[in-house]
Parts: sequence; structure tokens; C-alpha cells
Amino acid sequence: QVQLVESGGGLVQAGGSLRLSCAASGRTYSRYPMGWFRQAPGKEREFVAGIGSSGTNTGYADFVKDRFTISRDNAKNTVYLQMNSLKPEDTAIYYCAAVGRDSDRYYRFSNSYNYWGQGTQVTVSS
Repeated sequence: QVQLVESGGGLVQAGGSLRLSCAASGRTYSRYPMGWFRQAPGKEREFVAGIGSSGTNTGYADFVKDRFTISRDNAKNTVYLQMNSLKPEDTAIYYCAAVGRDSDRYYRFSNSYNYWGQGTQVTVSS
């Protein structure tokens, strides 16, 4: 079992930055791929970024490439999402998720993920 707790959300002006953190519990966290998703009001949840177990393999949605960076620190059981050059359309609840099996690849589809955090609100003002 893996429990995930996100933090770091908040209100920021367009062009600003935020770093989200996701603290994971569970002995096998370091072997699980992780991902960030987001859901804006009235929209479906969408993939933002994913990372394999070692941190080497990463993938991003086209709309965040070159602005967001996903990383992980397995010694701290934490995955991060550094968000730069934020836009009002980035406003959403951001969720951390874990794939419940060993893999060094990343996953884009939400149905690949077994564990989810409660989400953290990110609001970008224009």
C-alpha cells in the first residue's frame, strides 16, 4: 500500500513559479513509477508528467514541455513538480499518483495508476 500527500500548491501570478511535492509512504515506493495529473473545473483529469522508478525516464504533456520538470528523491520518498512560466490555464487541482508495480518507464494514462493523493490547488492569476 502506498499513501501519497501533495503540498506546495497556492496562488501565483502569471509568469511565476511553484514547486509541488508529493510525499509517499510505503516500502516499495522507490520502485514505482510516479506521475502528476491535473483537473480543472468542468474538465477531465489530464496527464501532466511522469517519471520512472530511477528518475531517468520522464515524459510530459505537450502543454507543459519546457516549463515543468518532474523529479524524484527516492531517499526522501518524494516526487516533485517544478512549474515555471505559469499561465492562467494551468489553474487546476494537481494530483500525484503511483503505479503499483516495479518499472523504470513512465506512464501517461490514468488507468495505469493504482494510488492517488488528495490533490493540491494551483491557481494562476492573470
